[in-house]
Amino acid sequence: MSDPTVNKILNVLAGEIDIPDSNYDIAERRYKALSDWFANPSSQCSSFDPHLYVQGSFRLGTVIRPLNADGEYDLDMSCRLRAGISKALHTQKQLKELVGADIETYRVAQGFKQAREEKTRCWRLKYSDNLNFHLDAVPSIPEDSGRRTLIREAMMKFGSPAGIADAAATLACAITDNTRLNYSSPTNDWPVSNTEGYALWFESRVEQSRLLMEKWASEARAARIDKLPINKRKSPLQKCIQLLKRHRDVMFKNDSDGKPISVIITTLAAMAYGGETELDDALNGLLQRMGAFVRPGIPRVPNPVNPAEDFADKWAKPEHAHHRLEQNLHLWLGQAKQDVLALQSVHTAEAISKQARSIFALELSEEVMKGIPGLTTGVGNVAPRTHVISNSPPKPWSNR
Repeated sequence: MSDPTVNKILNVLAGEIDIPDSNYDIAERRYKALSDWFANPSSQCSSFDPHLYVQGSFRLGTVIRPLNADGEYDLDMSCRLRAGISKALHTQKQLKELVGADIETYRVAQGFKQAREEKTRCWRLKYSDNLNFHLDAVPSIPEDSGRRTLIREAMMKFGSPAGIADAAATLACAITDNTRLNYSSPTNDWPVSNTEGYALWFESRVEQSRLLMEKWASEARAARIDKLPINKRKSPLQKCIQLLKRHRDVMFKNDSDGKPISVIITTLAAMAYGGETELDDALNGLLQRMGAFVRPGIPRVPNPVNPAEDFADKWAKPEHAHHRLEQNLHLWLGQAKQDVLALQSVHTAEAISKQARSIFALELSEEVMKGIPGLTTGVGNVAPRTHVISNSPPKPWSNR
């Protein structure tokens, strides 16, 4: 049962690590400016029906403030050319260079100080202003019907509802990767991505809570507004993911290469979400269930909208063995359980402040603390932080 004081504490912490609306607005303006540039008839990509859209944590509403004051925000977006480019007639290199040419003219026109940077799958632009920010644009084209059919069938096999599988598979795309041996050769074997489909799947997990959906619908009607973007209407699932990512960042602040990656945390959390409407209930439930969604065989953590892709593929690679990636995931989950239990066991302002500093690297102001009802004065007992890994519940994939 939800504890009102604990629930308020967790919501305050989630609010402290969320980014300001103004930063969301800045990200949106930058994305729209680049989108308008590609749509302009003078751009090289304009004749190929370009479609730019945000992906990653900004799209899902799970972005958090960088742990360090000088940390950068990462805005991921896809640049999909929906007509005129095909795997039969073009190479990945040609597509990437076509998109890169418009990225470069945009950079010059906007007076960017830093040169564009070519990454494995994208082009990166760094903004030099008062907000540390870089934008990664991934070139892509729509995936062919045969590949979409295979993705749909795989999603159904892994338990996705037919409606989600149909809609998500339609959004699959082929992307570029300059480490592929066939990068410069015409071939049907391009890397597959489906970030739009993933966002659709993620929203379907958020919307499990009937009461939450009814509440949002009521608010929308009262305000006479359209359905808000997912980043503007935070659900318990989104807040849980933000808290978990921040906890991960603090725990692995000296081991960035060994920390659990965000897409694994997000996927396991979304799969484990039971539709809880209160944040404390949702967080406790996720921490008990997330580990059970790691499969014993390949793929260990499948991409829910492209199950052939394993988000945990690095776990078994010899070159990553020294990072102990799988062990670190379970170590982190055990520590998160212990820390959340400790946080929920104290109800004094001093103890809450101490826990916020230790677990989330947050300094809560006196004004923030006054907004939490039910707190007492004095120093409460705080459970020691030890690495504890509890037994996992029954494996949900065992009957699939």
